[in-house]
Amino acid sequence: MSVAALEAGLVAEGRDAAILNQIIEDTTHLAIWHRAATPGLDGIGALDWNAIDDLDFSTPVAELDGEIAEGLAEAGYPAALCPALRDEIAMLARRFAAIMACDAVTIRLEIIETDACRRFHTDNVAARLLTTLHGPTTQWIVADAPDTIRQLPAYGVAVFKGRRLAERPEILHRSPPIAGTGDTRLLLVIDPFDPAADEARVP
Repeated sequence: MSVAALEAGLVAEGRDAAILNQIIEDTTHLAIWHRAATPGLDGIGALDWNAIDDLDFSTPVAELDGEIAEGLAEAGYPAALCPALRDEIAMLARRFAAIMACDAVTIRLEIIETDACRRFHTDNVAARLLTTLHGPTTQWIVADAPDTIRQLPAYGVAVFKGRRLAERPEILHRSPPIAGTGDTRLLLVIDPFDPAADEARVP
């Protein structure tokens, strides 16, 4: 079977955000929302990355806006950028929570300057939302066609099915190799809240 045929049976892609809902279908292992740049976020590329910290927190969906706003301020994001960035993260978190039928999520906003997660893998979650807000985007492959590497579109939003819903991993992903290139990525990761994983975090 060709790579295109394999992808057609496993990957759902579209220009409407509703395409992300397809991840709950048994045969869909990756859903990709192709979209344009979000207005108000064009200043991300000019940020001083050394002055900003990563975010990593869990929150009830009902408290998203306040928790995100507080996290962005504490992490050092400029006040002028915070409202648009808060709205972006909250919108995606609400959409993901609705798809996964969960009332709390875990949010990470990470600055990446190395080859983090350099191996193709599937995450130990039910599903994971990924979008690169700045820099090179996430790469992915069909497990049965590992030599054909795909890359998410610029500004694209993807939901990858994880090991808790996929008996056999069909789509694997990784961070693009950027070490030594001078590139910086700002990656947003959203998972369903897992109390057991949260308790296991090192304080």
